[in-house]
Amino acid sequence: MSKPFILYTAPTPNGHKVSIFLEELKVIYGDAVDYDVEKINISTNVQKEPWFIKLNPNGRIPVLVDRSRNNFAVFETAAILLYLEQHYDTKKIFSFEDANELSEQFQWMFFAHGGVGPMQGQAHHFLHYAPENIPYGKKRYQDETKRLYGVLNIRLTGREYLVGAGAGKYSVADINVFPWVRIHKHAGIENLDEFPNVKAWVERIIAKPAVAAGIA
Repeated sequence: MSKPFILYTAPTPNGHKVSIFLEELKVIYGDAVDYDVEKINISTNVQKEPWFIKLNPNGRIPVLVDRSRNNFAVFETAAILLYLEQHYDTKKIFSFEDANELSEQFQWMFFAHGGVGPMQGQAHHFLHYAPENIPYGKKRYQDETKRLYGVLNIRLTGREYLVGAGAGKYSVADINVFPWVRIHKHAGIENLDEFPNVKAWVERIIAKPAVAAGIA
């Protein structure tokens, strides 16, 4: 029997965001949020083929198809997380009901998409994939990635998680940022010693069994 979802994905930070959240939801809600995985080899441009473009006109992973809601397709990572939160996290375990906390959740999610994700992605490109050595590009985006880690470090002062009263609550805001910071070495940042609050936050999240399952 088909599972409720099919996730078209690859082992990238954006792909891991969705699989981690699905695994976290499975812990709480069981088979109602179980999913099949269709692995997409992005190096062969499968994601540019017509069948995939019908799911995501932008030709990027991940894409989530909700079989239980008439095969409704969702693309863009934050949109997928928010879709799952809206329809399937009915107990609000990973989100917030207070208006101000919900706004902060959105702010830190968009911080990832306007900041850490694109800047660190460019660092990866210039360090590992650019067809020529461009020192300016390497330094520009590595420095910007470090600056953004510093922003996270400030936010996490005296906190365990990005959003929520007191020390905060583990939420989709954390899940949306964490997979990028987890692979900091790929951006040429060998360790997180310069950002102790971020380092502790990464260690805290990576220890969660559902996170390990989502990365796998």
